[in-house]
Amino acid sequence: MTAETDIRENVKKLRRTGGMSQEGLAAASGLSVSTVQKVEQGGHVLTETLHAIARGLGVPTSTLFTAGSPAPVVGDETTRQSLVPLRMALMPPMGLEGVLNKSVPTGEELTGLRRKILDTHALYRADKFDSVAKDLPSLLSNADAAVQLTEGNEKRHATVTHSLALLVAGKYLTQVRQYDMAYHALAEGIRLARQAEERQTAATGVVGMCWLLLRQDRFSECHQLATTTAELMEPRMTEADSGRVGLWGELWMRAAAASIRDNQPNDAKEARRMVARAAGGMTREDQAFPSTWGGFGPVTAAIKAVEDCLVSGDSAADARAVIARSEEGVLAPEGLKRVGKPQGANWARHRLDVSRAHTILGAHQDAMNELVDIKNDRAEWMRHQPMARRVMSDVLKSRKRTLTDEMREMASFLGVVA
Repeated sequence: MTAETDIRENVKKLRRTGGMSQEGLAAASGLSVSTVQKVEQGGHVLTETLHAIARGLGVPTSTLFTAGSPAPVVGDETTRQSLVPLRMALMPPMGLEGVLNKSVPTGEELTGLRRKILDTHALYRADKFDSVAKDLPSLLSNADAAVQLTEGNEKRHATVTHSLALLVAGKYLTQVRQYDMAYHALAEGIRLARQAEERQTAATGVVGMCWLLLRQDRFSECHQLATTTAELMEPRMTEADSGRVGLWGELWMRAAAASIRDNQPNDAKEARRMVARAAGGMTREDQAFPSTWGGFGPVTAAIKAVEDCLVSGDSAADARAVIARSEEGVLAPEGLKRVGKPQGANWARHRLDVSRAHTILGAHQDAMNELVDIKNDRAEWMRHQPMARRVMSDVLKSRKRTLTDEMREMASFLGVVA
């Protein structure tokens, strides 16, 4: 049985158990009858559609997912080949006598190694993904070797340095959707930080792990991990530094994102309340790594709350809400000037939501303007965003007039067939 077949059977069973017709489920979900029929026929369905189906059935989205045979993976040969050096450094072969080809100690000074790791993280934030992929194998090997060479307190510092290298690797691998490798890097990074009693670094890794779980549609696990860790890391607002408050806010953001996607509105509302509490304790955006994962502050909290509008629905009213809220409060020009823009990828993701809202309303040129701005600012990041391809695909399907040269160019850039 394939995963699509399992979802089809689950939807059909839950609908019938609830005494609903396909027409009734379509009305309750805010979808067309043809969409519900497609789901029950076992075709490929977007996760956002399953969110709507789950709301109509009154169940968590995760209830619709069950184990099944995966679809064949086609066309990832280039990715596998380009990441061989990183895979060798991150996951060396394990035999009866231990790890084969264990890292050879180089004696690199720890301060310099840590600086190189943070420089590579800066390359990641600048979307220099090729450079990151080239740098990480040697950084991981040298960080592992440094732990072998040192003793006592210096060994502890080497362990934390190795943990940072692993977290950067996990962040990059999650971004490029190499999830199995990303899990290994993040889990090992968290383990080493815990071993070195570097609690904040370990919690930063947990934020990354929650991001990975969200990417894999593991919503209930993400919510549980994020809330459990947030409770352990809760700061005293009167004395905590911005990094500690920001990390706590990031954990609650992950909990909120998981809840809204799993059709758990009450949990999402509580998590957003905690996010607002954290944001209220900060006057500016904090983008520091590794004290936070991807940055946090009043603007980040606001754009993630806006994102909820299109997760919980994609009606014209939802789209109008996104556009209106994207110009209010700290998201207005004067607010951004006062508080500071969030980390670049977070802001670009927000503008993708605005672009999608424009497509829902049929404002194709407004949607294109947003896509062009994102491409001009973060072209390499944009290539890895399914949302960008979805927006462009919607423009192509909905546009009744001849496509502009700009639209054709963007479709070609994103690999969307015009």
